[in-house]
Amino acid sequence: MFDIDPRVEVAELTSRLCDVSSVSGTEGPLADAVEAALVGLGHLRVDRNGDAVVARTELGRPSRVVLAGHLDTVPVAANLPTRREVRGGREVLLGCGTADMKGGVAVMLRLAARLVEPSRDLTFVFYDCEEVDNARNGLGRLVREQRDWLAGDLAVLLEPTAARVEGGCQGTVRVEVLVPGRRAHSARSWMGVNAIHAAAPVLTRLADYTAREVEVDGLVYREGLNAVGVRGGVAGNVIPDECVVTVNYRFAPDRSPEQALAHMREVFAGFELTVTDSAPGARPGLTSGPVAEFVARTGRPAAPKYGWTDVARLSLLGMPALNYGPGDPNVAHSREEHVAVDELLECETRLHDWLA
Repeated sequence: MFDIDPRVEVAELTSRLCDVSSVSGTEGPLADAVEAALVGLGHLRVDRNGDAVVARTELGRPSRVVLAGHLDTVPVAANLPTRREVRGGREVLLGCGTADMKGGVAVMLRLAARLVEPSRDLTFVFYDCEEVDNARNGLGRLVREQRDWLAGDLAVLLEPTAARVEGGCQGTVRVEVLVPGRRAHSARSWMGVNAIHAAAPVLTRLADYTAREVEVDGLVYREGLNAVGVRGGVAGNVIPDECVVTVNYRFAPDRSPEQALAHMREVFAGFELTVTDSAPGARPGLTSGPVAEFVARTGRPAAPKYGWTDVARLSLLGMPALNYGPGDPNVAHSREEHVAVDELLECETRLHDWLA
């Protein structure tokens, strides 16, 4: 078993976590090491579901904060083992998973070791398969199978946000817009209907579309409606009888997935739509007392989360949920993925001082 000691300095701990490869579906060895490290602390109740590990204090505090992070990464891009260097005057740790999100996992483990008598009860959730299909998501499995393990009054997801609170998240709907045609020999094209040509109105509507900007709980979310794929064609001498345009709608959290889909049906009136993916967004919840308190402690104003994260699952459990963690999300999944050491230390310090 790999040695994961939550008492070592946070950057060193991040490096050790990253050097245990845990591409989605292969988190077992890392989950074993995390479980052993948490059990070894002695003051936490530790439970396991598949490759998800949940540790909790049971001190009878009047409120409970849930801290969550995923153990998996995208496939390694020849960027392990980790290495340290200085960039732009800042010491950074480079390697797969440093930003997304083993830096956040390291902060969680450090807090689990240091906060023996926190001011609130704490739940630490380390889960698997966040980077792959929604159906495999370990947090989703816990919601379905062990919902009581996740009960709390506030949740913090330590996804990379460059140490700034990002409130809520966008929802997402992906559809396939079907454009029918009639097959014919390309030498006698007038005898058919070219489905690819007939898709032009779909693309025109997208090109002419003005994305909504809407304020939700004090944060301004900008939406996006975009073609992300086009599929059509039979052979080099055949007029295609079908074209499919895949469209993704990232919508503000004031809309439900049903409302978002209804809007897409309005935009593409006259065409058949098939839903291939859908997930609700999450409101920022900045009016919650504990959230406002933590935002104030960070010393930076909150920003909207552009994209979907598991705060949506956590908020559906009936508690405000926010994104806050070390690392720049713009470098996640890249060969140059890295995290600044000062952000690791800042996130650990801010969370520790708030929870202690």
